[in-house]
Amino acid sequence: MPFVRDILNYRSLSIVGLDKNTGKTVCLNYILRRLNSLGIPVGVTSIGVDGEQVDSVFATAKPEITLYEGMRFITSEQHYLKRQLLSVLEHVDSRRTALGPLVTARVLLRGKALLSGAATTGVLRDQIQLLDSMGSRLAIVDGALSRLSLASPTVTEAMVLATGAAVSASVKQLVARTLFQYRLICLDEVDRDLRPRLSTIESGLWGIDDDGQPHDLGIASVFLIGRSDTDLLRYGTTLFAAGAVSDRLLRTLAAKAKGITLIARDFTKLFISPEAYNDFLRRDGRLMVLQRTRLIAVTLNPTSPQGFVLDSDATCHALADALQTPVYDVMKINPPQ
Repeated sequence: MPFVRDILNYRSLSIVGLDKNTGKTVCLNYILRRLNSLGIPVGVTSIGVDGEQVDSVFATAKPEITLYEGMRFITSEQHYLKRQLLSVLEHVDSRRTALGPLVTARVLLRGKALLSGAATTGVLRDQIQLLDSMGSRLAIVDGALSRLSLASPTVTEAMVLATGAAVSASVKQLVARTLFQYRLICLDEVDRDLRPRLSTIESGLWGIDDDGQPHDLGIASVFLIGRSDTDLLRYGTTLFAAGAVSDRLLRTLAAKAKGITLIARDFTKLFISPEAYNDFLRRDGRLMVLQRTRLIAVTLNPTSPQGFVLDSDATCHALADALQTPVYDVMKINPPQ
């Protein structure tokens, strides 16, 4: 598939699923196999636990992660001891996890491995830098359920979004949920001149004046927005939320005035519903981000863990029409062995 070539434009990549069992591991295996055939040095880790043989929720069989000669991987000590490959240990992190310290190893002979990596994005950034320093041209992070934070552009440069029948048995609902997430991922970035002024702000809600200067509105968290009588628009109709953005904030702003522009740090900070977002848009509101995640591809797993299977071609076409971007069935491009 053409998106593998696109991946080579970046140093780090996250694979994120809209739900569990959307084909992340199958997609990861396909990418690893293709990159190995191209001779690209790759490092791999996870922000959850990936590569287990049986799904912990549905007790169904899952594809294992295959790693190839020369690849580096980061996992916990406990899972490293369970590897089914030949490797050499290269680094042991002093920070411990519930499964022991995180270890980095290089594969000598291909095989299977369990990946259990960083619990925080800060540690994950350190791991990506470590893989880079060891010679990995690309660091790939396999995601876990509801951990979209790893796809932040402050962590990984690009991402692949995995969706599928596990999200919904209804093609219409599947398309709607995927489209909404896609719209948030693809939000416009602010002007480059404004970005440095906002990127160092760590918390609170800020007003942006006509000269592009930020002013603290004295609201530590947007979740406290309903308790404040602050004039949110005293510096103008452009605001910056340094932390999470909620439905309450969008609805509060929509009730204040039309034409408000709200800037979020990136799409992973948006904890909003389609209903609240659409209401905000109907009031001529605009949602933007400091930094946009580079979406490489959208993939589909047409099979759900409950056993029903969507029509692959029809669902891919429906998603592609809605998103206006190609959608790839990962089960076709890399069927489980």
